[in-house]
Amino acid sequence: MLHLDGRSGEGGGQILRTALSLALVTGQSFHLSAIRARRRTPGLLRQHLTAVQAAARIGSASIEGAELGSTELIFRPGSIQGGEHRFAIGTAGSATLVFQTILPALLRASVPSQVQIEGGTHNPMAPSFDFLERAFLPLLRRMGAEVRGELQSWGFYPAGGGQITFHVEPWTDPHPLLLQERGKHRCTWAMAAYAGLPFAVAERELSVVGRTLGIEATALRPLVVRNSRGPGNALLVGIEHEHITELIVALGEKGKLAERVAEEAVEETRSYLAHGAPVGEHLADQLLLPLALGRGGVYRTGPLSLHTRTQIETIQRFLDVSIRVREVNDTVREIEVNPR
Repeated sequence: MLHLDGRSGEGGGQILRTALSLALVTGQSFHLSAIRARRRTPGLLRQHLTAVQAAARIGSASIEGAELGSTELIFRPGSIQGGEHRFAIGTAGSATLVFQTILPALLRASVPSQVQIEGGTHNPMAPSFDFLERAFLPLLRRMGAEVRGELQSWGFYPAGGGQITFHVEPWTDPHPLLLQERGKHRCTWAMAAYAGLPFAVAERELSVVGRTLGIEATALRPLVVRNSRGPGNALLVGIEHEHITELIVALGEKGKLAERVAEEAVEETRSYLAHGAPVGEHLADQLLLPLALGRGGVYRTGPLSLHTRTQIETIQRFLDVSIRVREVNDTVREIEVNPR
């Protein structure tokens, strides 16, 4: 039994999700204490409980402590079950984080899988469906993993009710990932999606990002969302280069000015452009797990976030893998992953 302390690192749900992923693929049981101890509301929320239940079903696992508010969990994995699965969070909790939790196991399954998850698709502090589709999954496919996603309906916070489906093929021929340069710039664009809100919200957001970032009017697109349970707003900025696409997502919320949403997107876009490395802050920690479970690789990113450092530490508790971080200059770090 591997013992993990939920207070370490970023102290949130990441340790739980990564531990579940790695327990499934390694067969290693674990005991996690002080779950989400550094969050305002510690313990398992609905989204985390759904991830635990999904992992247990995919991995034929026995579990103790799987209940709302629990701060301790014992997880004993069994055999991986591919095929068709459906999970409903029941709140606006992130459906994408639930999917990322079970994805490594589905890639190791002996048969193709189809997973449908209902919940939030565009949440604060979680990758949006668009981010997975445009930034994360293309790099997985470059590593030889065939994963496709579909957005059936949008789930904005706090209403939720979105629905996403992913198709996952067994990962039989992994390739290393080498991503040290962005390559030639192709285009920068912005899209403002809005549901149950005036068109002026999208118009104001696009006006700010277009003017501030110098995006041409033809690359600014409003999108009215009709298949959403509740109102919501997501502003997306895509920066496409030869070797990578980075997607910045800023979310609207009640009482938040459209101009402030746009300013958040601009700030994060400028931060990404400033360091010059291909991999953005959020993608940096999400790439570590597939690299560690595949053929490894090398990529460059900006200064490491606490999430990335936590991910490195958690992975090395489960796997015999070398993860080295090298300072290229003041703003760029190179991460090399070598499975042993």
